[in-house]
Amino acid sequence: MLISEAYAQATGGTTDMLTSLLPLVLIFVVFYFLLIRPQQKKMKEHKAMIEAVRRGDIVTTAGGIIGKIIKVQEDGILQIEIADGVKVKVLKGTIGEVRSKGGDVDDEDKAEAKAS
Repeated sequence: MLISEAYAQATGGTTDMLTSLLPLVLIFVVFYFLLIRPQQKKMKEHKAMIEAVRRGDIVTTAGGIIGKIIKVQEDGILQIEIADGVKVKVLKGTIGEVRSKGGDVDDEDKAEAKAS
């Protein structure tokens, strides 16, 4: 009699397994739409922005340095002028944002000084 009860309990486990996997699938779907997909979109926009940088653009690096692009090299290196006569080489991947297309860093400093 004990053996027949054990076999009867084992056959009903298939629907129970399906209902236990359903919350995990729902959690994955929520994570995909709330975390993974927006992050992929942001990475794609950042990559397009980096590919579009040109000479004369004013950029901010990931380290917070603001400068004007002087030269764009083929191997992914940018030459940025951060002050008069001070040029720095940075990797394209370290560009955080493009502040303006063209323009001059000194003009921005003067505008900020007037606003203060």
